[in-house]
Amino acid sequence: MSESGSEAGGVARMIEALLFAAAEPLSDSDLADRLPAGADVTAGLETLRSLYAGRGVELVRIGERWRFQTAADLAFLMTREREESRRLSRAAHETLAIVAYHQPVTRAEIEAIRGVQSSSGALDILLELKLVRMRGRRRSPGRPVTWGTTETFLEHYGLASLADLPGAAEMKAAGLLSLDLPAGFNVPDPSAAKPDEEPLDSLDIPEFHQDYLASDTDPA
Repeated sequence: MSESGSEAGGVARMIEALLFAAAEPLSDSDLADRLPAGADVTAGLETLRSLYAGRGVELVRIGERWRFQTAADLAFLMTREREESRRLSRAAHETLAIVAYHQPVTRAEIEAIRGVQSSSGALDILLELKLVRMRGRRRSPGRPVTWGTTETFLEHYGLASLADLPGAAEMKAAGLLSLDLPAGFNVPDPSAAKPDEEPLDSLDIPEFHQDYLASDTDPA
């Protein structure tokens, strides 16, 4: 094996350990912060993804983060039929769709699109289920909070990114949109949005599980 290949394999091994121990998916920057200086995160991830391709557990990207998960074709092994105790209401579904396609969007804008003032409770439910999050504050009078979807949303609907949301043609084919739409109608592309907002102050520090014992001898 070449020196570069050996180095990529070493980085891949370290990334494998980090992703295995992480309590949540990790981004490239999360991994870079933990790896030795100069480590090629991209090469390490590609090496690891190739190594696990086709196996029972695969390395996948969710949004901008990475994690190991069961191969899609083996999901049936983990599925157990049960009655769903909680389902989203029509209002919650409509609110989630508006947030997904129009993000970053304010509560007032959600209500204006829906035409009713009932999005407050729906947003609370979606926030509790971690399908939406507060993104920031709009640079406008009153600085209203803006809303967007989460990585849990992408995971739940099997999307790698917002660019994978269905467009007008796909919705028509699925019968979700009328075939007789007004001229100029289009479905918003949230992945191309240029948000006019200020981010909320937050810390995003990944947590790690440590399920090993220290090698130091206990004091007498």
